[in-house]
Amino acid sequence: MEIDRRLDLHGTGVEMARVHLLGFLRDSQATGARNVLIITGKGDSPFSRHTLHGAGHFHAPERAGRLRRLVTEWFHEAEFRSLVAGFQPAHPKHGGGGAYYVRVRRLRDER
Repeated sequence: MEIDRRLDLHGTGVEMARVHLLGFLRDSQATGARNVLIITGKGDSPFSRHTLHGAGHFHAPERAGRLRRLVTEWFHEAEFRSLVAGFQPAHPKHGGGGAYYVRVRRLRDER
């Protein structure tokens, strides 16, 4: 997958992370970027360095970093749904469980 743009939210506070993410996605959509990487970090837990893939493992409570969890919740909100076509955990070389690939929706032609 070719990544058009990246946003690193690692270490950012929740309120600012949401503002940065929304602005980044709006800008990505406006400039035609389709595939972006959002880096949230993995959270602070004994299991945070483990990047094994699998639906059950990624959503295990002991792996739930705060931003990592909140970003996926935000993607389901109305203002983000108009920007996000889909998302999935990133490959380990791009951050694994501490990052997401996001597919940005195309701008609709308003005629």
